[in-house]
Amino acid sequence: MDFETSLFQLSLNFFFFLFFFFIFSVISILVFIPRLKLKPRCSCEICQTFLTSRWSLEFNNLCDWYSHLLATSPTGTIHVHVLGNVITANPDNVEYMLKTRFQNYPKGKQFSAILGDFLGQGIFNVDGDSWKFQRKMASLELGSVSVRSYAFDIVSSEINSRLIPLLSSFARIKEYVTPQEVFSRFSIDSICRFSFGLDPGCLESSLPNSDFALAFDLASKLSAGRAMTASPLIWKLKRFFNLGSEKELKKAINSVHELAQGVIRHKRDMGISSHEDLLSRFMRTIDDDKFLRDIVISFILAGRDTVSSSLTSLFLLLSKNPKVIESIREESIRVMGLETEKLASFDELREMHYLHAAVHECMRLFPPVQFDSKFCERNDVLPDGTFVAKGTRVTYHPYAMGRMEKIWGRDYLEFKPERWLENGVFKMGNPFKYPVFQAGPRVCLGKELAIVEIKIVALSLIRQFDFQSAMPDNPPKFMPGLTAAFRGGLPVTVAVRERKYRS
Repeated sequence: MDFETSLFQLSLNFFFFLFFFFIFSVISILVFIPRLKLKPRCSCEICQTFLTSRWSLEFNNLCDWYSHLLATSPTGTIHVHVLGNVITANPDNVEYMLKTRFQNYPKGKQFSAILGDFLGQGIFNVDGDSWKFQRKMASLELGSVSVRSYAFDIVSSEINSRLIPLLSSFARIKEYVTPQEVFSRFSIDSICRFSFGLDPGCLESSLPNSDFALAFDLASKLSAGRAMTASPLIWKLKRFFNLGSEKELKKAINSVHELAQGVIRHKRDMGISSHEDLLSRFMRTIDDDKFLRDIVISFILAGRDTVSSSLTSLFLLLSKNPKVIESIREESIRVMGLETEKLASFDELREMHYLHAAVHECMRLFPPVQFDSKFCERNDVLPDGTFVAKGTRVTYHPYAMGRMEKIWGRDYLEFKPERWLENGVFKMGNPFKYPVFQAGPRVCLGKELAIVEIKIVALSLIRQFDFQSAMPDNPPKFMPGLTAAFRGGLPVTVAVRERKYRS
């Protein structure tokens, strides 16, 4: 009996030793290993250069470093072995991935896992039949005249009742304003009203904090952070033990989901027959509340951050190119007349080809989504001869593509709306050289709505205000996230222009 007792105690001690060793190993992975500057065993020139020189003072951010590598690659493609990632800025490869061999380059389970807790089964996080169903449904709604008119009315209302008065108040007190924060608040108000029929009121004059907006921002930021970890095992272990950023992420996602589900319940109780927001329209054909929640949260993510990012980038570029501002103003006078307080109609916006070109040129240099990845399902060879093994992450890089001399010519770094005009009329060109809104079967359904929103906001502010950068000589630096955002928000001063232009 003593022998059996001793054996049991020995086994128990050994079990606890293994348990604590496992816990220690997990802590080491989560805390210590991410801080180490590990060098790869891969000896390829790209990987060695990438890890030893990526923080060179010659480049302000990782996207610029990738742009340099892709521009110097003979094929416009690199293979970063240490990351297991093929990255391309070759338009032929982009067309191959997004159109020709679309079925072989889905989002993939790896991507879906990163955003799965946040977006669930929403359209931007799924492939196959679920994606096809949601895309068909969304296409029917977003393509309708009534939906476009509803969205335009919301944006116009937000400009007149909140955005213009807010900037006028900053002009009166002569304080700096950060366009990134203002446009972010504007976008969350507009997209929530359009998607949910919910008004967070973020752009009120007091600039109040919205629990939904704060939780949504945090969930977006921390979800993007998962993709930046050295290995998916790290964030998955942190999620399993509910530690650190994963604990914060869970709390933020729960807040977003609870509010969304509360709105859905309220709409079901009140009736949805007369409501025009996107959620109400979807609720007429879908009974699954969780599915509805995932769909609408995906649309908020897409419609909020992309518009905010594009507007911030546009005003950054305009502040450095006063001739472009004057050209936009002159065009608006020809189309709309002299009264600066008047908002453009949808038809008037369509006549402003130079403004349309300026928006596209802005997103060429600063795409709101700087790069996008797919995962190869079967062994393949890209048009430039690059072999892609099954399971490899393949990234196309719109930010780098906008900085390729072989695509845009020697003046590729210039902000030049004229490159989009032919005899004064806007001409789009090859979408696979400019995959800002993706291309092929998965091209962004909200593209036209987003561009119209960017144009009417930009035009309204250009006609009524003058902007001057507070730090004109400082190059912008990006923050990590699902969409492009700038550190510091790029502060500017605002001055009210005269009520009428001089003739």
